[in-house]
Amino acid sequence: MSALAPSAPRARALPQLRPYQAEVARAVLALTAAREGGSISVLVARQGGKNEVSAQVELALLLTRAMRGGTVVKCAPTFAPQAVLSRDRLLARAREAGLERIVAREGAATVRCGRASVRYLSAEPGANVVGHTADVLLEVDEAQGVRPEKFDRDFRPMAASTNAPVVYYGTPWGPRSLLAQAEAVHLEAERAGGPRRHFRFDWERVADANPAYGAYVEGERTRLGERHPIFRTQYLLEVLHDDDRLLDAAVRAQIEGSHDRLRSPLPGEHYVAGLDLAGPALDGRAHEADRDWTVLTVARVRSTAGGLPAVEVVEHQAWRGEATDAIVDTLADRLRNVWRVRRLAVDATGLGAPIADLLARRLPTGRVDAVVFSTSRKSQLGFGLLAAAHSGRLRLYRADGSAEAAECRRQLELARAVYRDERTMQFHVDPADGHDDYLMSLALAVDAARHGGGSRTARGRGALRAPHHSEVPA
Repeated sequence: MSALAPSAPRARALPQLRPYQAEVARAVLALTAAREGGSISVLVARQGGKNEVSAQVELALLLTRAMRGGTVVKCAPTFAPQAVLSRDRLLARAREAGLERIVAREGAATVRCGRASVRYLSAEPGANVVGHTADVLLEVDEAQGVRPEKFDRDFRPMAASTNAPVVYYGTPWGPRSLLAQAEAVHLEAERAGGPRRHFRFDWERVADANPAYGAYVEGERTRLGERHPIFRTQYLLEVLHDDDRLLDAAVRAQIEGSHDRLRSPLPGEHYVAGLDLAGPALDGRAHEADRDWTVLTVARVRSTAGGLPAVEVVEHQAWRGEATDAIVDTLADRLRNVWRVRRLAVDATGLGAPIADLLARRLPTGRVDAVVFSTSRKSQLGFGLLAAAHSGRLRLYRADGSAEAAECRRQLELARAVYRDERTMQFHVDPADGHDDYLMSLALAVDAARHGGGSRTARGRGALRAPHHSEVPA
């Protein structure tokens, strides 16, 4: 064997696959050996080891195809870091097995063994990948993040010449993702009596084989809450739907607090605030009710045993029909001299930027966070609000019959969430239903609490239980 020279080192054992991993690996290798095309979808809870399965399958195919040749193509939503991480995992397994002399990197995107290779490609919309061939296997990593039209146009034809099989790996997201489409096809074929082509292992299945993993996910469930979209998709393996409410009825009931609304601070308490600024009045608005509000949400922050901030909304103040720059002095006075906030997160999008700058000059240095509502930053606000609500760390003051309390709850009930991918969400109130200024102000207040919370630990019957892991942006 010239590709595997007689002097090639003796292979050492690789990390043993857990039973559910071995089940997937056997199915993929059997499909490649059959040379009859077909596809498999693999859903494994986050950090459950799907990439380890892929790396060991790739190594096995490289070794068995080294003489006759062939190419495995693996695509991912991005080349760096996702495809690069897969490439490096394969190289690491080759080193651990003592095969680094015959399994080596070739350029940035290829690992070769003799005449066989694994090529790693980006599935980003603008990536130029035409011309590659996957005559052994086509793998799709994080398939929920690969656009179906990109895959169908540029990647699926790569397997055509030899009718090579396709494997879709990932965790669920939306109902129209590439992964969801593959899952639907496979489950329908199985119901019609076909062989198993869909493999699903949620976090409890993984934890059965790895108790330490189970302990970690229990912590994530405490930190995020079981109905948080990240926990639902990455650990429970549930699909999110575009018509989902941001906060369902159970969560809205959960955030109802028993504390009173405050008109002034209490001694020894620490406060933060979120400020959503009214946009300019638009031509043609005939009714005062159509105009935006400037809404200030003030929250008391209590540290918890796990270090995560418990956020108790204690006051709302709102202005409509007044020029925002005209109320800067009033806002600055209340925030600095009345509430003495430790952090203010303010909407600095567009015309909000100069207002945020004026407030930063009037408040102590470092107290103002000017938040520009980019897609990624607004996603962080939404996921942060969800984490606080679902984990029991967010409470509203007791409903007091005021217009502010009623409007805040109305907007929370009407708020919708649209999840684009694992890091991107949009949350809003449909303009046909009204405004979302209280909603945004609340999200900003929660964000301010993450960065400027107090050190006082909650005690007594009203204390909120804390998670055990550090807060990180979802």
